[in-house]
Amino acid sequence: QVQLVESGGGLVQPGGSLRLSCITSGFTFSSSGMNWYRRAPGKEREWVATISNGQSTTYTDSVKGRFTISRDNAKNTVYLQMNSLKPEDTAVYYCNRRFQPLDWGQGTQVTVSS
Repeated sequence: QVQLVESGGGLVQPGGSLRLSCITSGFTFSSSGMNWYRRAPGKEREWVATISNGQSTTYTDSVKGRFTISRDNAKNTVYLQMNSLKPEDTAVYYCNRRFQPLDWGQGTQVTVSS
């Protein structure tokens, strides 16, 4: 059964940090590129970061230098380390396979507010 289960969100003050996790199952994770996305209130879902199966990474401009995507193939898990968080990072965060996207998970809510 294919599953994407995101966790690690929460309420954090501006400038704070969170580490999101996405545990996957049902497909060959180690050979799959993975993406993080987010959907802010009232906006469309947007791409945030990509990690290839070869560990290369790319980021949307607004998070470069603050967010880091990584993966642990032994745990079938992709992570998003988020530092220097800003109110505009508030969103529900999702992971998905880079190519041939799967059914979306439930996401994890990140709220950046003082």
